Amino acid sequence: MKNPEPENSGVIQDTRFRKGHSGNPAGKPKGTRHRATQAVMTLLEGETEALTRKAIELAKEGDIQALKLCLDRICPPVKPAAQTVTLDIPAPENLADTARAFVAAAASGDLAPDIAAQLVSAVASVAKVEEMENLKERLEAIERALKEQKR
Repeated sequence: MKNPEPENSGVIQDTRFRKGHSGNPAGKPKGTRHRATQAVMTLLEGETEALTRKAIELAKEGDIQALKLCLDRICPPVKPAAQTVTLDIPAPENLADTARAFVAAAASGDLAPDIAAQLVSAVASVAKVEEMENLKERLEAIERALKEQKR
């Protein structure tokens, strides 16, 4: 026997999306392209060779934007590779010594400059956290001393 339809209770149900509950749990299928991308690809279909030739001609005539476009396709910008780096850094006395060790490793060629910059930035973030923790402890000590004086 089928369940009878529930009676209308007169309560308006909330039909909005709730946090943490996707309306499409499966998500967009892999390889699906955006509508705008599909439209552009349809428009360019069969024209890529002519457009490429035109860009090359404009680049040869001195059009800087066309030249940049061509060069970016021939030799795209180098992105840093995801790699693991192992360094032998002696145990530092403080965070400043740690940052100096990263800079020295970059200067000697043992560490890429962009990775050294990221590590120094991370050390600076840790230093800020430690400074805030130190200030918090000092403030709490002052507050305790003031409470004891009032007693």
